[in-house]
Amino acid sequence: MMKAKYYSLLFAGLLMASACQNTKNNQTSSEIEATDTSVFYASLDNKDVLLYKIGNEKLQVSITNFGARIVSLEVKDKDSKDVDVLLGYDTADEFIKNTNNFYGAVVGRFGNRIGKATFTLNGTAYQLEKNDGENSLHGGTNGVYNKVWEVKSLSKDALTLEYVSPDGEAGYPGKVTMQVTYKVNNEGGLEIEYSGETDKETILNLTSHGYFNLNGEGDTTILDHELWIDADKLTEVDSNLIPTGRSIAIKGTPFDFTSPKLIGADIDKQTPQLKYGLGYDHNFELNKKDGFSEVASLYAPKTGIEMKILTTEPGLQFYSGNFMKDSDPKGKGGKTYPYRAALCLETQHFPDAPNHESFPSTTLRPGEKYSSKTEYRFSVR
Repeated sequence: MMKAKYYSLLFAGLLMASACQNTKNNQTSSEIEATDTSVFYASLDNKDVLLYKIGNEKLQVSITNFGARIVSLEVKDKDSKDVDVLLGYDTADEFIKNTNNFYGAVVGRFGNRIGKATFTLNGTAYQLEKNDGENSLHGGTNGVYNKVWEVKSLSKDALTLEYVSPDGEAGYPGKVTMQVTYKVNNEGGLEIEYSGETDKETILNLTSHGYFNLNGEGDTTILDHELWIDADKLTEVDSNLIPTGRSIAIKGTPFDFTSPKLIGADIDKQTPQLKYGLGYDHNFELNKKDGFSEVASLYAPKTGIEMKILTTEPGLQFYSGNFMKDSDPKGKGGKTYPYRAALCLETQHFPDAPNHESFPSTTLRPGEKYSSKTEYRFSVR
């Protein structure tokens, strides 16, 4: 059944890509439905928002060009049943109306927070959009997560999307051409590769904002998940979740995930650092050096699904769904996504990096190429 389902989805994805390219974004809703796209269609800024499918026997992934976001991620559980482990919505319109939770999107130009929505580069101060109190979060209100990306290539196991962010968009300097490639591999992994180039010195820090629950989206908690993170330190934050510039040793504290433990074990234990996040919402400073390597794993005993994370990035933001609530717009199939019903594990450079010289640099200059790679690799045990 999985094989038949996969090929039918792939065929629909190819039809959608062909329709989009051949009509140059002039296709009507009724014409879209004729290509078996069901309800996943919208038009934004005179561009078609569509759904694309890639996958193999181990992993099936749905991706939309709106925000280059992952819409669904289906893997096998220990009973060989298909489980969608990613939160989201059923329709394009729902994603467009509800961008504030960033479900499955590529966020940027700068993923995570920039304090007071400002930074200085070569003596010039840049004012960004404020969308998190006095701060900028995930690129501001005009972040790349709410833009329609262009499909550059599509095959049965890979999709490449591109977005050209104009000079000054959301306050950021430079015209930046960025691409993200999603690829499903034979090890059960979803590879995400980011690249970018600029015509003016700027900053860039892209990441994927997927909300995971390995018991399946719609399950009500992630506190029964077991987490391991290869990090001995985290980045201290203030009451606005902005880094202070200090690193804190976390061995023996509620933040210590150097040995696998249940997320719920220490999440409500109060410490000076933990209180600001209402749980975990912190950048873990990975022990890894340069290169692409495994940095974390997540395991759900209920389904037997394990997700390993490999990355080239120096940091990992662990967010435990602290601001989720029952009153949020309902997700797939009308499901409610309540408090701590999902988590995010976002590979990244450190939050507020442009304002801290000691942090790994996020500066991108003309002639340089931004490059980053992360893989979410699934198996059962």
